[in-house]
Amino acid sequence: MKYPNLFEPLNLGFTQIRNRAIMGSMHTGLEETENGFERMAAYYSERAAGGVGMIITGGIAPNEESGSENHAKLSTEAEADQHKIVTSAVHQKAPDVKICLQILHAGPLARTTASVAPSAIKSPISKFIPNELNTAGVEKQINDHVSCAVLAKKAGYDGVEIIGSAGYLVSSFLVQKTNQRKDEYGGSYENRMRFALEIINRTRQAVGTDFILIFRIAAMDMLQGGMSWEEVVTLAKRIEALGANLISTHFTWHESKVPTIATMVPRAAFTSVTGRLRRELDIPVITSNRINMPDVAEGVLARGDADLVSMARPLLADSDFMLKAREGREDEINTCIACNQACLDHTFSRITSSCLVNPRACHETQLNYLPAKLKKRIAVVGAGPAGLAYATIAAERGHQVTLFDAADEIGGQFNLAKKIPGKEEFYETLRYFRRMIELHSVDLKLGQVVTAEELMGDLFDQVVIATGVVPRKPEIEGINHEKVVLYIDVIKGNKPVGDKVAVIGAGGIGFDVCELISHSGSSGAVDRNVFAREWGIDFNNHPRGGVTGVEPVVAKTDREIWLLQRKVTPVGRGLGLTTGWTHRLSLARRGVKMLNAVEYVKIDDAGLHIRREEKTEILHVDTIVICAGQQSERSLFDTLRDSDLPVELIGGAYKAAELDAKTAIKQASYLAAEV
Repeated sequence: MKYPNLFEPLNLGFTQIRNRAIMGSMHTGLEETENGFERMAAYYSERAAGGVGMIITGGIAPNEESGSENHAKLSTEAEADQHKIVTSAVHQKAPDVKICLQILHAGPLARTTASVAPSAIKSPISKFIPNELNTAGVEKQINDHVSCAVLAKKAGYDGVEIIGSAGYLVSSFLVQKTNQRKDEYGGSYENRMRFALEIINRTRQAVGTDFILIFRIAAMDMLQGGMSWEEVVTLAKRIEALGANLISTHFTWHESKVPTIATMVPRAAFTSVTGRLRRELDIPVITSNRINMPDVAEGVLARGDADLVSMARPLLADSDFMLKAREGREDEINTCIACNQACLDHTFSRITSSCLVNPRACHETQLNYLPAKLKKRIAVVGAGPAGLAYATIAAERGHQVTLFDAADEIGGQFNLAKKIPGKEEFYETLRYFRRMIELHSVDLKLGQVVTAEELMGDLFDQVVIATGVVPRKPEIEGINHEKVVLYIDVIKGNKPVGDKVAVIGAGGIGFDVCELISHSGSSGAVDRNVFAREWGIDFNNHPRGGVTGVEPVVAKTDREIWLLQRKVTPVGRGLGLTTGWTHRLSLARRGVKMLNAVEYVKIDDAGLHIRREEKTEILHVDTIVICAGQQSERSLFDTLRDSDLPVELIGGAYKAAELDAKTAIKQASYLAAEV
């Protein structure tokens, strides 16, 4: 077998996990939505059938004060009965797959005025000051965790995971900066551990020995003054001694200023930390973060970094990940690119999650690619994200699809994204679509500008226009000056870029251009050591939190770069909720100057004239890069729309906003499912 470690069963004594792959916990919003349990049943059972060994659900609160309004909780028999819909579906679809409930008490991060914590210390990312627990309150929280675990067992779950990381309640007891108590639950580390240890001890006693008990530990919490390595090891050993079956390692608090799951993070960047902890314990250990292909998972296991690998987003992107790996069909895996745009950004915006590359994720009861009742001959013009999604899904359903593109390669705007340092994962998406084109017999015609006359013959029953967008040039005096270049030419390397650069437009494209032109050498996304230096992580010595006292070492760009926008809002405000801060911080550390509320006066030999705060100044730049939005390219559609041939407009050609592959792929997928 190609991946012997990945597909080796793991014996826990009273039960066995069929392989070493776990679908890790990821809250999707299905937990709270209408018909949520039925939708979760479809979502999880599809992944169980896809070959994963064990599933850990999204976080479920053990009581009212541990979540937010309408947050999913498990504290009553009636709620347990609802969860049986999920566990029954998983066990019916794949009897040997384990499913565990994650018990998540948000503590100081709960979105409610009823939030509680060991001390009344507000988290930097919370709106509320939590209520400090008295002794009776601490006892209640312990008992509520235990009760939740008991109810989970009654609901048919094979186990529970208690999360002791990320800044949630259990972890806030462990760290001195958030635990200022003077009683037996505060002060010394022995006391600060007491809350977590009591939960594990009482839970094991309550659920018996035939129930999987997992504790998720912050193996490196990325906090200044966070947990020391000795404290991590001490806690893990004590948890083991109290009867936990598995320790799952986590690598951050939500307030940390170190990226751990964004696409700029190297694959498997943190697994060596798990490996170090594994050597201290006798029970199996789970690792996670940026493990998105079978060979990466196999390498982690082969090195001895973990006993199990947790992959949440990769199984969101492709429910058949493990089945494809077992059958040697890795090139058919729809790889997670760690963009976070449709998953975590949705979660933290309280929108039902999905996946940029797989819109079916979390929508399995709503979006299905069933065989077409009437097979059509369909021409798709444009092989960008929307065109690729439409063509491959329509062909999968049985339609005869011809895909045209004037370029000599598929991908459209993805071919720009893949060139940006830290976005190399887009190569995987293009590999996936190339394979789907082959697998579903799409007739691909590259380097061909197809005309309306060719389409209006009798070759096609329907035409889909996915011709995308073209850059928009703003109306600025001197916009055609020789200093001015479009972002496409900069990213493709078609035009030289000077030593002093002004980038007009601070959306995602503007940030990408700045990332590209400020970067020296290879991308930090491929080199773990470069990544660690740039974000101030010490993997070798493991100071408190992995970062305490470590200064980020970032190579300043040799260029002088200004990133400008007209909007008065802070630069980068419109970037992704969970990744935008990483891009802003990264560019700021390289010395990129970001200016908002800019009025562009004119461009001439002297440079870019701007007005800001009623003052006019000249940026003496060599190059002015235009990243000021896009216009739909729909000339072919306009020619065809009055013909008798059914024609549909999708993607950027339908709506030119900030380049938005998420919306384009989703729209194309739904339309292709219905044609």
